[in-house]
Amino acid sequence: MTARYVLDGTQIRTLEDFWKVIMDAFDGPGRGYFGRNLAAFADCLSGGPGHPDADEYIVDWLDHEVSRGHLGYPETVRQLEFRLARCHPTNRPAVSDDLKAAREEHGATVFDWLIEIFEDRAPGVLRLQ
Repeated sequence: MTARYVLDGTQIRTLEDFWKVIMDAFDGPGRGYFGRNLAAFADCLSGGPGHPDADEYIVDWLDHEVSRGHLGYPETVRQLEFRLARCHPTNRPAVSDDLKAAREEHGATVFDWLIEIFEDRAPGVLRLQ
């Protein structure tokens, strides 16, 4: 039997909100865990910490357009500013370029980053509704 996990897009306004909502969906409120970053999320979908217990599962992202709006360029700029402040000096030029593009509303958004990880690590699992 295929397990179904539901994400309430009306509850996702920031990347931090997404971490909470996806962890709660996979493991129950307050119980789920994986590192709160994109690499850890990718690992989670590939069977790492926080991965759903079910062998087969789907993720229904309800009201995904609401999330898409909130995880657009302003949130992308915010996340890239955090990343720039913490990244290794050799990564600063690339992060700075991404930040400049996001400020000009070009390039991938936080929403796009999450969709790409789903498609790369768990193809066919995500259903946008």
